[in-house]
Amino acid sequence: MTGHDATAGPRPPDDGPAARRLQELRTGAPDAATVLAWFDELPAVGLADLTGRWRGSELPSGHPLDGLLTAYGWYGKEVVDPETVHPLLWQRAGGPPGPISLDLVPVPLLRDYAHLARNPLARAAFAALRPLLGTGSPRARARLVEHRGVLTAALVYDRLPVIDVFRRVTADTLLGEMDLRGQPAPYFFTLHRAPAAG
Repeated sequence: MTGHDATAGPRPPDDGPAARRLQELRTGAPDAATVLAWFDELPAVGLADLTGRWRGSELPSGHPLDGLLTAYGWYGKEVVDPETVHPLLWQRAGGPPGPISLDLVPVPLLRDYAHLARNPLARAAFAALRPLLGTGSPRARARLVEHRGVLTAALVYDRLPVIDVFRRVTADTLLGEMDLRGQPAPYFFTLHRAPAAG
């Protein structure tokens, strides 16, 4: 069980206005400015509230990376403690999701030429290489950062120019904004707390 950091504010109910707004955005094909304006309205997230395994999904907003994580088999993220974060959990055939490392992926190339990653050959190559990308080592840390004037929880990647910043939608759902160096528009995703392993 995770604690709730008082600085994150009260938890809204799971069927409250924020959850309904998220559903509207999922079905309405919003642009980045619309999602960002809503992001700014949401309450901060405390560090303790990040602990656990999270199921991720993309929130399309016209970003060049929209759809890529899903197409490549992204599962979500796992925060064991602030020093032990697996920011990229990937689906594994016949087993639980596992952490991978993208340290060898040329992120600037992906950022600037995302359309190349949409090629079926690129997806097939990634699927073949994915077993080699598995890692047991954490690849990020959880920290409170000030972003857009609000102090909130974030995942700071160790070797990639990425910070994932979070705001609270419901008690078990977060809105994430990936801040990628050199990318003018943010990429958005949601995290939903996964059930504890039996």
